[in-house]
Amino acid sequence: MTRTDSSRDLRTGPRRTVLISGAGVAGPALAFWLNRHGFAVTVVEKAGAVRSGGYPVDVRGTALEVVRRMGILPRLREAHIDLRRLTFLDADGGEVASLDPHALTGGVAGEDLEVRRGDLTGALYAAVRDDVEFLFDDSLDTLDQSSGHGVDVLFRGGARRRFDMVVGADGLHSRTRALAFGPERPFHRYLGYCFAGFTMPNTFGLRREVVLWNVPGRAAALYAVEDSDAVHALLNFARPEPPFDAFRDPCAQRDLVAGVFADAGWEVPGLLAALRDAHDLFFDSVSQIRMPRWSSGRVALVGDAAYAPSFLTGQGTSLALVGAYMLAASLAGRDHAAGFVAYEHSTREFVTLNQDQVGTGDATLFPTTARALEQRNAMLRDLRARPASQGRPAHSALALPEFTYVT
Repeated sequence: MTRTDSSRDLRTGPRRTVLISGAGVAGPALAFWLNRHGFAVTVVEKAGAVRSGGYPVDVRGTALEVVRRMGILPRLREAHIDLRRLTFLDADGGEVASLDPHALTGGVAGEDLEVRRGDLTGALYAAVRDDVEFLFDDSLDTLDQSSGHGVDVLFRGGARRRFDMVVGADGLHSRTRALAFGPERPFHRYLGYCFAGFTMPNTFGLRREVVLWNVPGRAAALYAVEDSDAVHALLNFARPEPPFDAFRDPCAQRDLVAGVFADAGWEVPGLLAALRDAHDLFFDSVSQIRMPRWSSGRVALVGDAAYAPSFLTGQGTSLALVGAYMLAASLAGRDHAAGFVAYEHSTREFVTLNQDQVGTGDATLFPTTARALEQRNAMLRDLRARPASQGRPAHSALALPEFTYVT
């Protein structure tokens, strides 16, 4: 490993500047690796700080090697949730099956990680905060590439700056993608469901487990992390078209969910009451982003902004980590055009393989007909009698290139 002057790029002299929009998972991970490659990195985030809390997320397969190379794997091992049971209930609350979670998710016990999203984003931020510039409480307003010498950025806070490249790591409804590629709808692949997630008091006596209630087209889940006094609640429902009018209106979201679940049994009435007062409600469609290309000029996308796989695959976080690594490695020693081509060439097959997992495994959790629900329940009873899976090949289908970096 060769050390060079940190003010200079690996091959081209003065450090190239990169603006990353989004400080979730993909953004700080990309900032970490770009900094190691000698880039001068700025991260802009519309929130006032790195966000804590959030639903638990999985880190599997190739993504485990990414966090190991970042040096944060021990910290994440300490934060591992160690979910021990996944119980499915029928319409009346009776047990259908109780499983080792790995039997359904395709994870590998003792290797794969499940951590609170805030624990992961906190670890990523801590790994890079001293080496890159963070701009909180701000976001992109406009992008202009007409000069041919960079991307002129107007921030919503009023500042203007020029960067050699801009990368959108700003999620499913990416502002960067809208500015560089146009409206979301051509790239949005709706998978037929919407969901609302929030936290509520753990009055159920649940510990290190998930309980999932189903009727055709509707599901309610309670996710208990360790011995917490709170649980993560999820209400998921089938809908022919996404409710675009509700996406920016929390009151409309609450009304929509309450209407869908108005006659539901089990603990759902209590969940709806908690939904009304929830301070951390997150509502969205279950969707993917599928794009023919991930870059336009000097602007590229990574993570959910480019290739959201949906939570049905369990691979959103892992794709963000792997994509960030591959984008940084592809840009090292290359200009932006060649680097972006190399990024897609090396990463797209892995992304597509994982996005296609939506047709198997976890996607069967939410059947929309009585017959499909009966078939799902029969599958679960069969899984109960089998040993846990040793992992789906899609999780590990990419070998990371070796990383020669500058510091």
